[in-house]
Amino acid sequence: MPYTNNSIMNGGDKVMIYLLEDDNGIQNFVLYALRSSGFDAQGFETPSAFYSAMNERIPDLLLLDIMLPEEDGISILKKLRDNDNTRDLPIIMLTAKTTEFDKVTGLDSGADDYITKPFGAMELISRINALLRRTRSIVSENRLTAGDITLIPSRHEVFRGEERLILTLKEYELLAALMKNKGKVIQRDELLSKVWGYDFTGESRTLDVHIRTLRSKLGESGDIIETVRGVGYKVGDAVD
Repeated sequence: MPYTNNSIMNGGDKVMIYLLEDDNGIQNFVLYALRSSGFDAQGFETPSAFYSAMNERIPDLLLLDIMLPEEDGISILKKLRDNDNTRDLPIIMLTAKTTEFDKVTGLDSGADDYITKPFGAMELISRINALLRRTRSIVSENRLTAGDITLIPSRHEVFRGEERLILTLKEYELLAALMKNKGKVIQRDELLSKVWGYDFTGESRTLDVHIRTLRSKLGESGDIIETVRGVGYKVGDAVD
């Protein structure tokens, strides 16, 4: 989904940026700069709070400090790059470390850019805009469609027409699994394994509940998800 300006995406949705930074002064400065530039932004002081937010929504870009309580930024970066849902998430490291070794470590671990403290608001916004421009081509190249539903794996986004839908992580993964296998019936056990993991021990009713809430969030387009009784679910061929 291409950008219409530096901070707003097609459909009128602003770019969401997450900031993981434990210094209150720096966090307030960065959030003010981002919001003043037209971005949506949320700040987190701890990795645990950040991970909790990621379960609800994956942002369009992450600003990540290295020196953090609970877990260092490099470890977080590696986890994000090892996860299929966040592998392509644009990430800029923010840190007071200035040695070449620290910069190389961050970049080699998967960071897209690196800004050392202290930094100015104009430099930060410029670097963010540059990174977002570089990732535009990825967004437009990789998408799945069914009816008027569009799913963009590289950005972890779902649209109904031009309206961006807000899904939980499990709802997104469930829809992605179905749309990647469009026209094919996926058995219940296979969906549970794909979305909840091979060691999932919960009731299969969990799947039905998530299908129901997913259909609800898709609105009038919820009927793209078909129930094949006694077998599983599919996104049908005829929805286009």
